[in-house]
Amino acid sequence: MWKGALTFGLVTVPVALHAATERKNELTFRLLHAKDESPIDYKRFCEEEGVEVPWREIVKGYELAKGRYVVVTDEDFDKARVKATQTFEIRDFVPADAIDDLYFDHPYYLAPAGPGAAKPYALLRDALDKSGRVGVGTIVLRQREHLASVAPSGEALVLTTMRWAYEIRSASGLGLPGRTATRDRRELDLALQLVDTLAGEWNPRRYTDTYHDVLMDVIRRKAAGKETRAPKAERPAKVRSLMSALEASLRERPPGAKAAGRRPVRRAA
Repeated sequence: MWKGALTFGLVTVPVALHAATERKNELTFRLLHAKDESPIDYKRFCEEEGVEVPWREIVKGYELAKGRYVVVTDEDFDKARVKATQTFEIRDFVPADAIDDLYFDHPYYLAPAGPGAAKPYALLRDALDKSGRVGVGTIVLRQREHLASVAPSGEALVLTTMRWAYEIRSASGLGLPGRTATRDRRELDLALQLVDTLAGEWNPRRYTDTYHDVLMDVIRRKAAGKETRAPKAERPAKVRSLMSALEASLRERPPGAKAAGRRPVRRAA
């Protein structure tokens, strides 16, 4: 989907960008008319005239103020496009754990492209792995500039597009307890014990999309004319005492009863 060069200092690595994720199991639906199950189409109506408008008469507008628009043409969009340099220049190498997870958006695999690319590719991958840092810079994809990071993942380098600082909302005003909030030391000790009983190695294959599987079963049964009943909703038990809840949890899972694959791992890139 993109071919260019990754650079750091005076070192150039010819690379190709490949999708690292897929949505092959995502279910899609059409809106239908309940009476005859005919697909619903959307029509474009002018609010002022109350008539349908063909695509050739539709333009894009930015609302500067209530009811006041500025029409933006294809030529205007061309003027705003960032020059595609086909180069991802690493501007900084920052500690992998210094970037909050909120900034990470979409991952892509980087692969060496062309003769002579394998050696500098492996050099950068191994240097990042040993230093515990990620490379940060900008890249132009589909005429838009993206902040991005490069980090090792196994034998591959992964480029992850990132959100700009202005896209991250502040958590202030959410009524969050402070780090110095008063806590019972006994409660913290019990919580740490409970965390330890659920500690394990990260194994993504342990987790399945239950909703997808159940919904597909409902669809197949309905297509076959079979009845399906929704499961009863389970309400969580009311917790009157935090200490009691912690102690009860530990009784159900005594120390040493590890549950492999449950410990969340902080994402580096």
